Amino acid sequence: MRTEPWDRLAAWDPGLLRLTAGLRTVTAIALTLLVLALLRADVTHLVAGAMAAMVATFAIREKRRDQQAVTLALGLPVALVSLSLGALLNTRVVIGDLFFVALIFCAVYGRRFGDRGTALGLIGFQIYFLSLFVRASVPSLPGLYGALLLAFGCSAVARFVLVAQTPAGILDRLRRAFRARLGQLVAAQIDLLDAGPDDMDKALEVVRVRTARLHESALMIQGRLADGALDEAVAGLLQRRIAEAEIAAERLGLLLLTARSAERATTLTLHLPGAPPPSGVAQPVRDETMTALRRDLQALRLLVLRPTGADRGTALSRVRNRLLGYREEENLPHASPAVQDVFRGLGESARAVLGLRIALDGPQDESGDTPATTRSREELDTEDAAIGGGEERAADEAAPTGLRRPTTRSAAQVAAGSALAIVGGELLSSQRWYWAVLTCWIVFLNTASTGEILVKGYRRLLGTVLGVVAGIGLAGLVGHHTWTAFALVLLFIFAMFYTAPLSYTLMSFFVTAMLGLLYTLLNTYSLAVLVLRVEETALGAACGIIAAAVVLPVATDRRTNELLVTVLDRLADITRSAVDQLSGAPPVELLDRARELDQALADLRASAQPLIHPITPLRSRRDTVRYVVALLETCAYHARSLAATAVLLPSHPSMAADPRLRGAGGRIVRNIEAIAAQIRDGQAAAGVETGPSIASLLRPGTPATPRYGQVTDRVLRHLQRLDEAVVGLARPLRVPVERDTK
Repeated sequence: MRTEPWDRLAAWDPGLLRLTAGLRTVTAIALTLLVLALLRADVTHLVAGAMAAMVATFAIREKRRDQQAVTLALGLPVALVSLSLGALLNTRVVIGDLFFVALIFCAVYGRRFGDRGTALGLIGFQIYFLSLFVRASVPSLPGLYGALLLAFGCSAVARFVLVAQTPAGILDRLRRAFRARLGQLVAAQIDLLDAGPDDMDKALEVVRVRTARLHESALMIQGRLADGALDEAVAGLLQRRIAEAEIAAERLGLLLLTARSAERATTLTLHLPGAPPPSGVAQPVRDETMTALRRDLQALRLLVLRPTGADRGTALSRVRNRLLGYREEENLPHASPAVQDVFRGLGESARAVLGLRIALDGPQDESGDTPATTRSREELDTEDAAIGGGEERAADEAAPTGLRRPTTRSAAQVAAGSALAIVGGELLSSQRWYWAVLTCWIVFLNTASTGEILVKGYRRLLGTVLGVVAGIGLAGLVGHHTWTAFALVLLFIFAMFYTAPLSYTLMSFFVTAMLGLLYTLLNTYSLAVLVLRVEETALGAACGIIAAAVVLPVATDRRTNELLVTVLDRLADITRSAVDQLSGAPPVELLDRARELDQALADLRASAQPLIHPITPLRSRRDTVRYVVALLETCAYHARSLAATAVLLPSHPSMAADPRLRGAGGRIVRNIEAIAAQIRDGQAAAGVETGPSIASLLRPGTPATPRYGQVTDRVLRHLQRLDEAVVGLARPLRVPVERDTK
């Protein structure tokens, strides 16, 4: 279909955020260079204008256009003052160095004031660096002022006119990306159904990767809802529909894997990289039932990817009706229970897709609906009307103060590392010592522990070495062809921004190759200069690592344990709240708590990167960390599923609360809290309690409750899997396990 290339791009770059960032920056630089060329500016002013336009564009990260405009306006005087001080102090070595260190401290400390403080600090630092790069002097300031003013003006034109981007537009593209990634996941599940025993590992890994990408898109949409949705009700509706579709798709993958195996698949199989598939995978069967299952999976993918306005027609209605009928046991094939569960999962997925399409595209064609489809629509309408009214959350804990505040600690560390880099850089080169300072500054960006800084410094050094090799070749090819060199500079800047979220090494490669071209334009290129660039980079990374290890250090273990406790606290909170609501307690806001859990887990995963990096020498520890993170992802999946089911309870007359669930969930919550206490305080006496299965806790002898189909069974399955995963965390985290003898 014609939309497939666009869907592929949307899935690869959710919201087209990387593409837009690269295009906006390149447009601002190109416009600045064009105007300066028409004014017959020399190369120094061309380079200064290009670098200033780049900084003015990428530094601003606010989501609302009015906030971006204010920050850009405030950034101009900051840039002018920084440029002036750089030119004034350029020849005063000691005073200039002391001021540079103070500027670095203030720039990093400014991050505590949010996106605007971060942007203004970044502009101040980078423009001061620019003054050193072009060797600004007081007599040259008028011309540089003009280049700076022009660069900020061109940045505004690029941001607000030529490459305009609104929160609503970003959210719309993120929705399309989610739908595209959902379609890709269903396609991978079809391949999983067809895979033979020899291909099962590869097919399962593709499902794993695409499940993770779908979850990433869901988190990105969640982060944009407050700024891009029309109102709170619309945001709540989208949040619910996205969560339902994500959970239904992940559950469908588990059911497919179970149907292909001789044993029940666990959620851990989808979350632990390299985990083998369940035992007993047989050759794919080509009978009538499997043919129908393959057909229905393809039909589900068609429903997901169908463009807006193309959902009319009897053929599509028949497909939708058939899939939704499986929810109510209509036309289930005569097959094993595991295969029948897959068809039921297809029905649940089709219902989630229908809700997602209504939320994203508005009312759908209802002609030709069967009673089962009509009931699904009525359920969705009832849920939409019931959105809101949740209990208010308690205020967050007070933020740390003084030296415990992360921005204060980072500012002190960067300032100390930069002071070392200045001293060492001056010993290497009295002209280009600032490269060591820049590297020290950069390795501290978006890092919170010594291990993260070590890994980032290693990646920057590797990218720089590769970039130097490329720079040597490009300098020989381009020579003194000014505009060819500027065209390559623009290309590298685009590549730098497009690859930054994917690979820090690639970004460093493009930065260094670009700088090699700039040196060529400034007639300061030589092999010795590029070698010096590598030396200064290595020195800056080393200074950053030393400062992180000595000045108010945060060990990777300590940082990871803090984030692990946060994940466990949020897991206990959402599990307790979901089980209480399923047991009959008043409704509370659950989906926001589910996303907070997901964000905490993402923070933990990022913080654990130094522990699972290939260069780490402790292989057994690396495997343990991967296993723990995978178990936590399994716990998060089942907690999200419980929350999604609990959210449906108030609006579904066919579902009833079951007070017995509170007792079944109580043991899980106590175990989560015991593990968190053990990590927080190694001397904690509490251990993990094991005992009868969750299902056996709801014995037939307990007071009866209204029957409501398979809802109780599904809740029990999620509670049982969550209980098993929580107990599984005890062994790698060295928490004692106690057998309940009651």
